[in-house]
Amino acid sequence: MKVQFKFLSIVAFATVLLIGCSQNKSNEGTSTNEVTTATPASNVKSNEPKKGDHVPSNLVCMVNDAYMGKQQLEVPFDGKTYYGCCEMCKKRIPQDESVRYALDPQTMKKVDKATAYIVLIADGGEVAYFENEQNYTAFKNGVK
Repeated sequence: MKVQFKFLSIVAFATVLLIGCSQNKSNEGTSTNEVTTATPASNVKSNEPKKGDHVPSNLVCMVNDAYMGKQQLEVPFDGKTYYGCCEMCKKRIPQDESVRYALDPQTMKKVDKATAYIVLIADGGEVAYFENEQNYTAFKNGVK
């Protein structure tokens, strides 16, 4: 009898957890303070960008240098807008200059991530920042 009661208690607890999780999912996207996770979009769907595609800056966590596949948190700083995936990123962007800049792989010049041309460079969601589209095209074509 005790074993059966424990089993039923576990089942009831699991049911409550599942109901709670499914209710949170149904409310997703309705909150104005929605925060994304720091997991890059590694399971790229057919309508998602592929390796080598330009990606919008608002879908990139600029601290993790990762395409996230959904709107990131805006972080205004010094008249520009950067993007991060979490509260830690929001705090770090204004405080740490190194996360606001990257090296353009074509020219090796320092590039501001807020104004960069961003390209998906790996299936795991990693991105690279170029000064402009022309630099990316030259890089892609192997032009020095």
